[in-house]
Amino acid sequence: MSDLHWMTAGEAAQAIAARKLSPVELMNALLQRIGRLDPRLNVFIRLDAVAAMETARAAEAEAASGRLRGPLHGVPVGIKDIIDVASLPTTCHSKILIDNVAGADAMCVSRLRGAGAIVLGKLSTHEFAIGGPSFDLPWPPARNPWNTEHHPGSSSSGSGAGVAAGLFPLALGSDTGGSVRNPPARSASSASSQPTASSRAAASFHFPLPSTMSGR
Repeated sequence: MSDLHWMTAGEAAQAIAARKLSPVELMNALLQRIGRLDPRLNVFIRLDAVAAMETARAAEAEAASGRLRGPLHGVPVGIKDIIDVASLPTTCHSKILIDNVAGADAMCVSRLRGAGAIVLGKLSTHEFAIGGPSFDLPWPPARNPWNTEHHPGSSSSGSGAGVAAGLFPLALGSDTGGSVRNPPARSASSASSQPTASSRAAASFHFPLPSTMSGR
């Protein structure tokens, strides 16, 4: 199976469920692509490659025995770095939170894992998901994969750029003033969705942003 990096999350999930695609094969292809492209794109703040591959091997064994965790079994996902992933830092792309290691998954991450998704790592944003790209932070801002002289647009930049570049088929972002809507508009190769969620679920282990502006 060629061009695994361009498979959608749905296509990958269906192929894994049908045992036409191995989660390890998919993970290997994506990690190789990340290694080639991310030094120029700056999508990842932290790539958790070892844990992701271990989880892919477990997902492969489960699929081989007919046990699928859920509709996203074996599908890699990137997480915007304002959302907690257990044992990984939630830095909000800021130096002052560089050692802020999360003690538990955010509810949305927990539900993704429950559906079988595999967390690849934490993704670039604006500092505290506010303002614009900055070059004086510990990590450089994400770049538009079609023209690295340009920014992907808004704070879910790592999420949008990573999907558009084929580094992962699925990503979590957040949207206060267009942050998951602008990157797809600028990359013209990915789509975003902002589901309705309770304020309690949205705020669970997520850096707080103005709830009155959410989705505007």
